[in-house]
Amino acid sequence: MASFNSNEWRAICDKFTNAQNLTEIESRNDKENDPFRSKYKARELLREIYCSLKNFEAGEAGLRAARLGAVEYYLGVNHVDTEELSAGQEHLMNCMKLLERCRVSSPNVSLFIQVRNQLGILWAGRDETETAQGFLETAESIYQRYMKEDGSPPTDMTEYFAAEENLLTHQERIKRFELAYTHTMYYLAQVYKNLGQTERAATYCHTTLQRQLQLNQFTPMEWALNAATLSQYYITKGRYMEGRHCLSAATVISDLAGEVPSETESERREHLRQKRAEIARCWIKYCLNLLQDAKKQLEDNIGELDTDRQEELKRARRREEEEEEKGRKSALLFGSEDTFDSIASIEEKVMCLFPLDFTEARSVFLVGQNHVTQAKDYFQMDGYVTDHIEILQDHSALFRSLAFFEEDLERRCKMHKRRVDMLEPICNDLNAQYYLMIRRQLMFELAETYNEMMDLKLALANRQADTQSLDNHTIKKFNHLCSASAKYFQMFLDSLCSPEGKFPERLEEEVLRPALVARFRVARLHSRLISTSPTVQLDNLNKSLENYKYVVQYCEANPEAGAAVETELELSKEMVGLLPLKINRLNARMDSNN
Repeated sequence: MASFNSNEWRAICDKFTNAQNLTEIESRNDKENDPFRSKYKARELLREIYCSLKNFEAGEAGLRAARLGAVEYYLGVNHVDTEELSAGQEHLMNCMKLLERCRVSSPNVSLFIQVRNQLGILWAGRDETETAQGFLETAESIYQRYMKEDGSPPTDMTEYFAAEENLLTHQERIKRFELAYTHTMYYLAQVYKNLGQTERAATYCHTTLQRQLQLNQFTPMEWALNAATLSQYYITKGRYMEGRHCLSAATVISDLAGEVPSETESERREHLRQKRAEIARCWIKYCLNLLQDAKKQLEDNIGELDTDRQEELKRARRREEEEEEKGRKSALLFGSEDTFDSIASIEEKVMCLFPLDFTEARSVFLVGQNHVTQAKDYFQMDGYVTDHIEILQDHSALFRSLAFFEEDLERRCKMHKRRVDMLEPICNDLNAQYYLMIRRQLMFELAETYNEMMDLKLALANRQADTQSLDNHTIKKFNHLCSASAKYFQMFLDSLCSPEGKFPERLEEEVLRPALVARFRVARLHSRLISTSPTVQLDNLNKSLENYKYVVQYCEANPEAGAAVETELELSKEMVGLLPLKINRLNARMDSNN
């Protein structure tokens, strides 16, 4: 075989440059009815290069194999891009075969890694996750071994077909090689997520995001959303420092979102507003979870604030704060020189340790509430019903968590009233047929909120006087809250009935506990209504008994249901024993009065 003269070689290099240009630039302008025009032209050029290389001996065997392998690689990617996956796979596997005979070295390591990245994506797209994992983990170990044993800036694949004067600088080579490895990490993060290895997926995702910033290779909005999504993983694991760091970085980077070509200005603005609203929703979850987790730490067995525990945690916190400074330094931090300070200044505005008293809880609540306003501004009721209501439910939950920290019962009651004012109009206006599940959630929450307010009103009245002498105004208020709670529990139960109004014989798994709890609460609420009229009292007690009996009988007929409502079942059995006596006494009293 002959080797190339300089003109022939230059012609090959030019063809390669043209093929790259057609693939990366020209193809963006291809018409919708001929979307792959440029890619097909590039394919022809790559085939011509392949034939030329096959017919000539290009010096050293290793370099020839790498060049042929690179053309197979580009042909593989080209076929995948034009949705011809089997042909794409064949070319990529040909590339692997050509490389089998070579030792991993500076001239070919980049190709070794990138062909495996492509095969990883290809198999992942077919839901063959384990096969994808094999290719990508091999790519990862090739990179790691190369960096340990050699580490010099490797040849980029485009340089196989570049004239002497067009070779890349060391700097550019390093950047491209590191970017290829960043892609390996990114795809592995997806693979581990699909395999259910969430912790591993989070670590890889974090590393990917960090590397993208360092290499300055990212699309700001996409990066920000990935960081915000990662924060949700950390939050569920109670790792609030990392969660806060991801969200602060997401906020800073999303502000860098510059021009997006090929979109009209107003479309682009809408797109950015939506993404920022999505990041705001991640912040809401951060604040809400932080408050809820703090509440779990602080509550006693009846759900009130345990002051001894509070003191103990405050002492522990002072020790923790000294430790935190040290820990912070070793955490995985995002940022380049220019974004680092902006990220830190957002972090300073919200705590990542559990709030332990009202002042701290309020500061977290207010950050959450600001993000509620931002998210609601985009996800409006008109057009985004489900999203809008989810945001309102989160806002209500923020109030509920804050109320736990409030010692003043009157103010606590006002917070619950805010929740009612927020949810009640929506619950009553929603179309019952289309939004059944959401309405059920709202009915249940409203019933519980009224119940909470009723308990608070009673506790307040009891502080001021003994129960015997409740004034009429208080009784009226108490009965109003009690009836409102019962009304919403009953609405929830009615929503389970058939169109003919028949209650189901057997309750579905997902409504089993709520339905039995609602029955139990309705029973309790009816027995608590205050009335001076014996007839009304009797009526209330009978309704109460009927609902307690339902819980007991349902659990007798379906023993597995008992596990879902242990406490409620125990109390219901007790009441089924006690209430008939009370009813008989009341009947006897009424008879003797007649």
